[in-house]
Amino acid sequence: MTRRNHRRRPALRGLFTRFVGLVTGLVVAAAIIVSLQLPLLHRPASVYVSLSAVSLKGPSAALAWPTVGSAAIDIPSLDVLEGHNAQVAPIASLSKMMTVYVALKRLPLGLNATGPCVVVTSNDVTTYQAMVKLNESSVLVTAGEQLCEKDLLNGVLVHSAGNYAVMLANMVAGTNVAFIALMNQAAATLGLTRTHYDDVTGFSPLSVSTALEQAKLAVLIMKSPLVRSIVIQPSVTLPVAGTVTSFTPYVGIDNVIGVKSGRTTEAGGCDVMAVTFNDGTSTKVLYAVVLDQRGGDLLGPAGAAALALANSAVASRLHHTFVKNRAIGEIAYTGRRVGFGLTQQREVWWWPAQGKLSVTVRLRHFTSSIHRGEVVGYLIVKGVKRHTFTLRALGGLSPPTLLERLR
Repeated sequence: MTRRNHRRRPALRGLFTRFVGLVTGLVVAAAIIVSLQLPLLHRPASVYVSLSAVSLKGPSAALAWPTVGSAAIDIPSLDVLEGHNAQVAPIASLSKMMTVYVALKRLPLGLNATGPCVVVTSNDVTTYQAMVKLNESSVLVTAGEQLCEKDLLNGVLVHSAGNYAVMLANMVAGTNVAFIALMNQAAATLGLTRTHYDDVTGFSPLSVSTALEQAKLAVLIMKSPLVRSIVIQPSVTLPVAGTVTSFTPYVGIDNVIGVKSGRTTEAGGCDVMAVTFNDGTSTKVLYAVVLDQRGGDLLGPAGAAALALANSAVASRLHHTFVKNRAIGEIAYTGRRVGFGLTQQREVWWWPAQGKLSVTVRLRHFTSSIHRGEVVGYLIVKGVKRHTFTLRALGGLSPPTLLERLR
């Protein structure tokens, strides 16, 4: 090794050491600078929500509960079920809803089918004559005529024919006694714990229930397309009796589509009324039930009370529109801000019976840029039902730079 090479090696070592020291110093300085910038670069955005944009108005009308008797409202598609004076009471011909329910369970019938048929006997004629003397609803029959299941259902549901109900029960179970046992068994199975049947027609004052339980049963039988097609008829033509009219008040008018009415001295006037109404873009069915209405022919006051209750229920519904692209709040960094809202119009309908609604805005934590249309959180409307609507930024937003913050 030459003397020149020996002198060069320490010089190179010193140069390398100085270079490493310089790099280390730069790294440390950069770390210090970055650590100073991080609190400024990641300061979260502030969020503001407009309370007026998300507050929902109070009730617009009270329910018109009848001043006598008991009543109930049921809107199954909206989970609304509310009763008034829930005592057990005679239900008159509303009992025939269970007669029809049991019959169709035992002898299912298609919409355009006639079902099995029976020949009217002299005993059936005697039953009819006895009902006429008692002023019990019935339709004319003659010995030897043929009546099919569809005929009997039409007579029972439209004209509340008690003698048809007796024949229908005999067709299904052989005897009325056996059929009544099936009715009470069905009531127990359906959870109608305050309902009891003493006959197939409801003429007995011992056939009892509550308005709420009759509403539940009406909703159940109206799931049948056949039943719906029958109860909407203002009149029906029967083989011997000819054309008879419906005893259900207002059926076919004022959006009333059924279901069943009844009256006796003990029960007063009773009515189960199904009414359609528009709920935003869809059609819903509301059931109004009244028991033990008094005055006049009993059916008239019952129908008027049921219709008033139904109309008040529709009027008392609450509605709020969350408008498309309208800001319900803002996200803000120092010196700049952007609105957020729904990019699709949303409708919320509810009833006081559903309870008070809560409205909550849940947003992300913002520390970086936000792009137009980006999901920033959710609007949650919670009552009996829960609605979750997506919130999006209505514009773009970037946090201020370090230089802007230091100015």
